[in-house]
This record gives sequence, structure tokens and C-alpha cells, in this order.
Amino acid sequence: MSDARRLVQARPLPALDERMRGLLRQAASFLGVGGIGFLVDIAIFNLLRATVFDPQHVAGGAILAKAVSTLAAIAVNWIGNRQVTFRRERGARLGREALRFLAASLLGSSVSLACLAISHYALGFTSPAADNLSANVLGLALGTALRFQLYRTWVFPAPAVGAWDPARSRVPTSIP
Repeated sequence: MSDARRLVQARPLPALDERMRGLLRQAASFLGVGGIGFLVDIAIFNLLRATVFDPQHVAGGAILAKAVSTLAAIAVNWIGNRQVTFRRERGARLGREALRFLAASLLGSSVSLACLAISHYALGFTSPAADNLSANVLGLALGTALRFQLYRTWVFPAPAVGAWDPARSRVPTSIP
């Protein structure tokens, strides 16, 4: 076997492989937490849409139902992502992190609301199935990609190599 072929077959960048595995683990955890939030969102949306926010009795009922269900899902996702997905990246500034999480979540959720509004009001697809497809399939998929990127880079950014973070530091109990 030639040297060039061995070089190509060798694992060229183990650090890159490890980073990719870390990213995939983080994405899987994010999707798991999001799956729980998704179930909360869908259940509350459909319950509210069929009862107190029935579009036949409440103007804008579908949008109101989605807004309430979205806020409930954000609360569930905040707890799950902070405790599981981004537990190593979370910082000491809880208030700032919470506000950024809320902003990123609302931005991602606005994608779902926009898809619902366009489908329901602009295109006239007003059935429960159409509302669910536009908000909870297309809108959720697009919003999820946006949220993952914002959470990783803005809400829970990885600390710079060598950076000191008081929340992750331990005070030495003895001097060597």
C-alpha cells in the first residue's frame, strides 16, 4: 500500500472527530429535551384550540393557543437544556442566561407562529390538521435549527480555552 493511501486512510484529525462526537451528543440531548417540550407544546396547543381558544368562538384562537403552548414548552426546555444539554456550558450569570434563552426561544418560536399565520390566514388552510402541520411540523423544524444554533453560540457559549469562570472554579483547600 502506498504512503499516500495510508495517509488518507489514517484518522487525520482525532481532535476534530472528538469535537464532532461532542456536537452529535449535544444535538441528540437537545433533540431529546426538545422532544419533551414538543409533547408539552402539542398537548397544550390542541387542548386550548379545542376548548377555550376554539377559532370558531375566539378571534385569533389558534394563534393564542399556540402562544400559550409555546411559553409552556419554553419553560420545560429551559429546565431540560440547562440541566442536561448545556450543563457544562452554563455560566454564573443566571439572569442574563435566562433572558437570552427566552429571547432565543421566542425568536425560534416566532418561526412556528409565522408558519401558522401564513397557512391559516394568508393561505386559508384552517383545519386542525393544517394548523398542526404548519405550526408543529414545518415551523417547528425551522425554529429548532435556529434555536440550537442560538443556544450553542449565544445563550450557552463554550468558555474560551483558558478562560476563568467563577462558576466552574474551585478554591484550593491547600497549597501544594
